[in-house]
Amino acid sequence: MLIFGNPYIDSPRFIEVNSIDDIAKTTPKDIVVISNFKEPYRVAKHCFENSIAYAIEADSIKDALIATNLGATYIIANLELAKTLQNIANEYLLDSKILTPIKDDNSLEEVALNSIDGVIYQNFIQRIN
Repeated sequence: MLIFGNPYIDSPRFIEVNSIDDIAKTTPKDIVVISNFKEPYRVAKHCFENSIAYAIEADSIKDALIATNLGATYIIANLELAKTLQNIANEYLLDSKILTPIKDDNSLEEVALNSIDGVIYQNFIQRIN
């Protein structure tokens, strides 16, 4: 299970962006996070075409499927949607890893028992200034 945001486990930075211009404010080691995925397929395509690791915060199966075909490294979804997405990812052998946000370590067991690829602590995603 992947764990991002625990203070004892080294993790790349996850940086939320709102535009292609925001990506220039990140480093090559950062994971770009696209949180408003309704219009930003263009941002996802830019990341894919430029080999930039990125995650999306998906609100639907459709968002997740499009993102995985645009090379998303991670798909972040609430636990209920993550369960469905994990089944789809396993069935189709998708490359994107499914993450669900958690508040603290107390949720690790529940997520693990649901066989989700990983977790990301809710306060771990940084915003571009």
